[in-house]
Amino acid sequence: MKKIAHWSLKSQFTLGFALILALSLAATVITYAFGVLLFTRMENSSVYPANFYEKQIPGIKEYIREENTALLDPSRREALEAQVPAAGFLYQVVDGEGDYIYGTLHDQIFAGKRQLYDKLNTVTGLRGRYVQTVPVIGGDGRISGAVLLSYTLSPTYAEGRGWLAAVYIAILLSPFFYILLFTLLFARRIAGRMNEPIRMLMQASRKIADKDLDFTIEYRSGNELGQLCAAFAQMQEELRSSLSAQWRLEREKAEMVEALAHDLKTPVSLISGYAEALLESGAADDKQRRYLSVIHDNAQKSAGLVRQLQYSAEVERLEGRLDVSPVELIPWTGKLVGQFEPAARDKGIRLLFHPEGADGVYRIDTEKLERILGNIISNSISYASEGGRIEVGLKTQERQVLYRIRDTGPGFKPGEEKKVFARFYRADKARGQAEGHSGLGLYIAKRLVESHGGWIKAGNAEDGGAVVTFAIAAADAEE
Repeated sequence: MKKIAHWSLKSQFTLGFALILALSLAATVITYAFGVLLFTRMENSSVYPANFYEKQIPGIKEYIREENTALLDPSRREALEAQVPAAGFLYQVVDGEGDYIYGTLHDQIFAGKRQLYDKLNTVTGLRGRYVQTVPVIGGDGRISGAVLLSYTLSPTYAEGRGWLAAVYIAILLSPFFYILLFTLLFARRIAGRMNEPIRMLMQASRKIADKDLDFTIEYRSGNELGQLCAAFAQMQEELRSSLSAQWRLEREKAEMVEALAHDLKTPVSLISGYAEALLESGAADDKQRRYLSVIHDNAQKSAGLVRQLQYSAEVERLEGRLDVSPVELIPWTGKLVGQFEPAARDKGIRLLFHPEGADGVYRIDTEKLERILGNIISNSISYASEGGRIEVGLKTQERQVLYRIRDTGPGFKPGEEKKVFARFYRADKARGQAEGHSGLGLYIAKRLVESHGGWIKAGNAEDGGAVVTFAIAAADAEE
């Protein structure tokens, strides 16, 4: 059977189909042979001969002669039925005029006394059955009545035939049952052979998605699945040489960015600190103060960019690590949104918060969620038009927390919806440089959302303005 497992799938299916037919045919032949044997034995042991009931009549007639006129009393019905087999006989007790008294044969057989007398001790036919009339003679020697015994002269079964009919139908339908049975058995066996390499390929795919190329596919076969596994292993080697270099470059770039941000942090802080000290000393004239203000403001912007660079590198390094804690989402989010109201008010922007059905306590990494919301709201404040508004929506659905941030700015340009989450991407480069944007805000938000097992997307509202929606997994704290 191991050799068969290495056959091509077409050959395995063809062989399986042939075996299903062959085994079903063999099982059907055996079943039919068993059925023939069963019914033959039933004929020999359970079928009465044609004159079986006729042979019992002498004994019944002897009982009738012994009981005589007592049988004309309906109270003797049970005693008579104990002598007349109910399975093969119908009987009728009549009086001397031929009228019905009691019995299981309810038809009026005789039209009068004369017809009754003509049929005494004779056998006549009645609708395919035989009727023998046994006289009942009174003490005075006259005919007081008669007992009619109705029976058949054909082979009959000793027991009921219901179960035999069920067996007969089951035997007739057995080929379909065997085809279904063997199809299920072979399908399960073939599926078992196919599941092993498919499971290996799925595990390998997950490892590649996790940037892990240190695995082997232990499946060797000459069939299509074996060829697929061999091709996958070859692809793995190609990926190992190409992606490993790419991942190494990305890691080195992240480390370089982190090191650069760390090295820039101290001199930028010193420049900002000295500029601020000189401004506060009052020793400089107006021209020098203007220069110092420019130096101080740009040093502050540079410090913000350095912090963003440091955080983006930290996100890369700590991706997937969550520090969850229970929090009431509505008051927590309302407080966070309120922290941005001064910045929004400076531009004449109304900042609105609309919670919907998010009551209760949820387990969330609040530090990362604060960074996500902060980056998106800050971005909206930068691009929203003066006198406009920013709406922050919150609701929960299917064990997820969903936020929707909408502004009244110009919105995203066509094709820009996915680019905005790329590292260092800025839609308006001149404006971004002027306001100190690094192009890392939405990139960091996306990485943090994905670390929560969530999703994030950008788009435009129907009536204008940008919309950023994201969802993160959040379990109820009571679960």
